[in-house]
Amino acid sequence: MRRFLVFAVVLAAATSLVVLAGAGTQRSAVQQADAARLGIDDELTDEQERLLSGFAAFELAKTGNDNPSSSQSGRTYFPRGSDACPNNQSSNIKVNQNCLNLTDPDLQGRGQAQNEEFIKVDPNNTNRIVASYNDYRRGDGTCGLSYSSDGGRTWNDATIPNNFVRGDNVNLAPREYFQASGDTSVDWDSKGNAYLSCQMFKRGRATTGDPEQSSGLYVFRSTLNGGASWNFPARPVTETPPRSGCTAGGGGAAGCGQTSFLPLEDKQFMAVDHNATKCAATQATATPGGSCSPFQDRIYITWTEFAPNGTAFIWESYSSDYGEHFSPRHLVSLTSSLCPNDYGLGTADTCNENQFSQPFVGPDGVLYVLFSNFNNAETVGTTADNRNQILLAKSLDGGNTFSAPVKVSDYYDLPDCATYQAGHDFGRACVPEKGPTNTSIFRATNYGSGEVNPTNPAQVVVTFGSYINVHSKESNGCRPAGFSPATGQDLYIGVKTVGACNNDILVSVSNDGGNTFTGTTVDPRALPTATTEPGQATTDQWWQWIAFTKNGKLATSYYDRQYGTDELTGYSDFSLSGSGDSRRTRAGWSSG
Repeated sequence: MRRFLVFAVVLAAATSLVVLAGAGTQRSAVQQADAARLGIDDELTDEQERLLSGFAAFELAKTGNDNPSSSQSGRTYFPRGSDACPNNQSSNIKVNQNCLNLTDPDLQGRGQAQNEEFIKVDPNNTNRIVASYNDYRRGDGTCGLSYSSDGGRTWNDATIPNNFVRGDNVNLAPREYFQASGDTSVDWDSKGNAYLSCQMFKRGRATTGDPEQSSGLYVFRSTLNGGASWNFPARPVTETPPRSGCTAGGGGAAGCGQTSFLPLEDKQFMAVDHNATKCAATQATATPGGSCSPFQDRIYITWTEFAPNGTAFIWESYSSDYGEHFSPRHLVSLTSSLCPNDYGLGTADTCNENQFSQPFVGPDGVLYVLFSNFNNAETVGTTADNRNQILLAKSLDGGNTFSAPVKVSDYYDLPDCATYQAGHDFGRACVPEKGPTNTSIFRATNYGSGEVNPTNPAQVVVTFGSYINVHSKESNGCRPAGFSPATGQDLYIGVKTVGACNNDILVSVSNDGGNTFTGTTVDPRALPTATTEPGQATTDQWWQWIAFTKNGKLATSYYDRQYGTDELTGYSDFSLSGSGDSRRTRAGWSSG
């Protein structure tokens, strides 16, 4: 059955720019970007350009070459009574309540759109929900938020006070006025406070002529009023520091802010340990399988730092005082034999090219961090195999130290857009429709989403997209074909052929607290899929997110093209699949 999911499950449409280094199938060295082919900055290596998040790429580029069109219908433009423009459709409730701005044709999407949404229900009061998103109503992206106090039946928009932050540690001035923000996530603590994570940065010289290119990650708190208002100013998690040698009041047009593009702090995600039971104060580490957490209400932020040396490491920081202050950062993506290709960078930690981290916490207080990694052995060779891998690290001491990463699964990313869609969206992946048309050109990527079973802390479940899967492989005409020499993106035989290539949502399960997974040694072609309807065997499903109910039932939401002619037109619907079984593989799924 078709579903237009709005708030039932945590839904994060995580889009990304993906550009890999190298030509043909060879990706053994990090090369310098070719004249900043995406129009962002020439400091990025090809591998860093591939991994940069879609929001940052879109905001920092000279022009947005993937502006979505918007329907300017009466329901989204004219207010209704004393409301704004709710535009509800039967039981499908619109979250953002704004009316549509009328935008010039060459800037469609700017001034109008919301995307990359994230949503969380208060675990102690299910009537209270907060939803965040990249909000383009002001033209540039900003961190948008809406809240509901009646279980999602009605919504209101909140205004996030992010016009400026304290500038002492960014530009040596009292204030730092960032020009864009986004890549949001939200969560609740056990006391009923809501939190919003927000990336902020200056757009840089390519777009504005402003030489300053500072960036930072920040957290806002809504104190006991359900998301209706937020603290000001935002509290910093990490910020790019002032230029070395600059003194307050100096620095010319840029002040003392960073003028190099790198380092850039990107794609942060947040999780709060909102477990109801706190361990005794004497317990300093989490006990796997335990019934309490030593770190109740600790806020965890993970992110990718694109550094001047060509690396993209995953970092983590935490707050133990309700988001007022954050710890020094800790490295998550440590060295591992799973990462044999360090791209010639010679870093001590070999897992040095990563993106799309997600922290999540078990009922025992164990912190898990999931991330996509691009240092796997296949990136060294010259075969047609273009897989990458999803890794997971965990912390028992509240985010101070992390285990060596373990493999959750291999996966195959979405195909190069320019190759299959008549040159559109150069340097990015997308979900091409089948047949001769070239209309589905929005940037997209595959990534992992993880959760711990609240009734069984030893069971960790991860879902992720893969273009090669049980329904899409050599036997039905879909075959990996290496990488595009022009963009570094993945190539496949059968992308535009009906019944051949199609993306599935796969499932990998750990039953030993994240030490091993069913996907560790099983090829994606043989892993269970959460998309089991007959119509899904030959159509695309992507951009999934998962959540458990308190009783241990698991659900995943995703974009779905099994309906009507979606696979041929490039239109998209939403579906929800659920797994009520507690089997070790979580292989029993049904759609509804």
